[in-house]
Amino acid sequence: MRRVRYWSVDNAGFLEHLYTKFEAVMVALHPLWSAIGYQRIERPVAAAEQLIKGFLFDCRMCGQCMLSSNGMSCPMNCPKTLRNGPCGGVRSNGNCEVNADMRCVFVEAARGSQKMQGGDLIKVVQLPVDHRLQGSSSWLRIAQEKGLEKQALKNPSATQASAKGE
Repeated sequence: MRRVRYWSVDNAGFLEHLYTKFEAVMVALHPLWSAIGYQRIERPVAAAEQLIKGFLFDCRMCGQCMLSSNGMSCPMNCPKTLRNGPCGGVRSNGNCEVNADMRCVFVEAARGSQKMQGGDLIKVVQLPVDHRLQGSSSWLRIAQEKGLEKQALKNPSATQASAKGE
């Protein structure tokens, strides 16, 4: 599994490009997702997301994906589950202090972020993990957030009314 994870970091720029296209499609489908109901499609989309991201990134489905801001290296693979790193225990060869045969997730993140257009996002300090989102689809969460933003820009009064439940 690590070999694929390292491949993903090596190809971070390509994967960033693919994800940008995929995200645009997911956001464009916001009206459909809303009509069906985000709650109804959560399970199948989360299952597909887990399958794909689990294979490529060894994803832990935290529900708050940081791959695009972390060089396509999932911080949840850190044995200490740090969101911001690296910790003070990175070995001189770049390996993890807890798991000596594994490269530090954040050393890999720095390497991957250099290959990405959004590579400066790695400098943004991340909030702690919200464990209530564990197992949920970050794809749907982002699609819903950006879809609502897009709606608000088109029709601010209708979006305010729907947010109030009117």
